Amino acid sequence: MTSESVEPRTLAREFVFPGTLGAMNAARDCIMDFIHEQKIAEQDETDILIALQEALANAVLHGARNHPEKLIRCSVEFNPSAITITVKDPGEGFDTSASTTTDVAINLTEHGRGMHLMRSLVDEVTYADHGSEVRLKKLLAR
Repeated sequence: MTSESVEPRTLAREFVFPGTLGAMNAARDCIMDFIHEQKIAEQDETDILIALQEALANAVLHGARNHPEKLIRCSVEFNPSAITITVKDPGEGFDTSASTTTDVAINLTEHGRGMHLMRSLVDEVTYADHGSEVRLKKLLAR
């Protein structure tokens, strides 16, 4: 008799929406409906909601510049131990070196509060494409 290793089931979904604040709110609600269906802990869901809202707002305001013809892409991957959300905007990005600081003084500047907030709510925040893509990973309490 051989035993097979069974990989945890991963669910994934992609969301694409126009880069406007109005479309962002509807997209956020659809994304959170998908996350809610996974029956994760209420505190984890709240943390994800706040971090997602910040990532989407940054993508719309800074990447798409609230322009309806520019698209924001958001992918959500869920497995029993973690949820990973990737938000990609069509912008040029930003200097991501500021995103790695743990200096709370960044929270007092006009920009950067969102990065600090996201880092406080999820376990991992990483940037790609010169900052036009953010990846949020939250380990789930089960």
